[in-house]
Amino acid sequence: MSASQPTVAVLATMNSKGKEARFVADALARAGVRPWLVDLSLKAHEVPGADVAGADVAAAAGASWRALDGRTRQEAAAVMAEGGARILLEKFVKGGLAGVIALGGASGTGLACSIMRALPYLLPKVMVSTVAATAAVEWYVAESDIAMYPSIGDIALNRITKSAMENAAFAVAAAARNWAAKEGAKSENSPLVAVSSFGGTSGCVERVRRRLESLGYEVILFHASGVGGRSLERLAASGELSGVVDVTTHEITDLIVGGVYSAGETRLESAGAAGLPQVIVPGAIDHANFWVGRTPERYMAREFFQYNAQNLLMRTDAEEFRKLGHEFAHRINAAKGPVRILVPLEGFSEHTGHRAYDLEGNDKGPWKHPEDYRIFADSLKAHLETARVEELALHINDSAFADACVDAFVEIDKTGRRR
Repeated sequence: MSASQPTVAVLATMNSKGKEARFVADALARAGVRPWLVDLSLKAHEVPGADVAGADVAAAAGASWRALDGRTRQEAAAVMAEGGARILLEKFVKGGLAGVIALGGASGTGLACSIMRALPYLLPKVMVSTVAATAAVEWYVAESDIAMYPSIGDIALNRITKSAMENAAFAVAAAARNWAAKEGAKSENSPLVAVSSFGGTSGCVERVRRRLESLGYEVILFHASGVGGRSLERLAASGELSGVVDVTTHEITDLIVGGVYSAGETRLESAGAAGLPQVIVPGAIDHANFWVGRTPERYMAREFFQYNAQNLLMRTDAEEFRKLGHEFAHRINAAKGPVRILVPLEGFSEHTGHRAYDLEGNDKGPWKHPEDYRIFADSLKAHLETARVEELALHINDSAFADACVDAFVEIDKTGRRR
């Protein structure tokens, strides 16, 4: 790949967005990069101009492009998404791709984003979309790093949308040139360690981060709000990480109770599958998150704390702590690398200093329930087949607990780096 004129893929359905795709390609060329048009049309056509025809995209998924006419829109899109992802990944692996830009409406955005989500982090990805400002963005982008650009109007050429498309094209071109330049320059990097974070565990997280950095590690923090946990898992699976200090495993609580910050079923799995050293802490598992005013009916009689204008925290009960112990053990038992588990028996988040309330505002007593923390620890140990559990008579945000986390990680880290 030429650093002076890197290649940027342009994803579009040429049968309906051909003029717009060529406009974006021309803008990329003016910006100093080489456009590479990939046709994602769901129906066969004779519109020229694509560097990769729709027939080739369908064939990459083992299908006939013309045969897609007999399939539903959803089925045809799945075929073109699979074929498009394979073609772009192959070009990327061969060093021939420095960025991607796509344009489309709701269906086109879903199709193009599913392809871009398959590409590695940091490769520039831009989606010019009619739905860039809607709530659906969460599902289109997911845990990827796609930059969404509102098209302002529908995907058609006029002076407003042309400017929006040019802005997006020039942005991805600049990012692609930067990508290509960095790919051509080799550098020695410090081992990268992931640390999961949350407001309720920030005291621990900040001390862990500072100490790891003082020991020569590079640290990346992941906010445990669902997408953060999914990003951590994806980066662990990609081979970018040297280890994980999982201070804030709160997303597992939201998984088992249906909270809004669940990271899905694969949380606490990828780092173990990759054989990475892990220190795991039950950080902030003492609550689940719901949006204010949207508490599920089944939880109306529970105890809460309103964290801010948007977030209502529901205190974890004894049965949920028991389930959490089992869930943690199940995931940790599958780990291929070294794992240490540290349990702060004096509290799993800063909320231990607060009072709990019902939804009517009545005081229900202290948030802190040490007997429930013991239930979690006992359940964890009862189901755990591997790894070492260390119980400390400390609060998660105590400096001594953060130091214990770092000490445990250094002990099991096998990178062999001198720190």
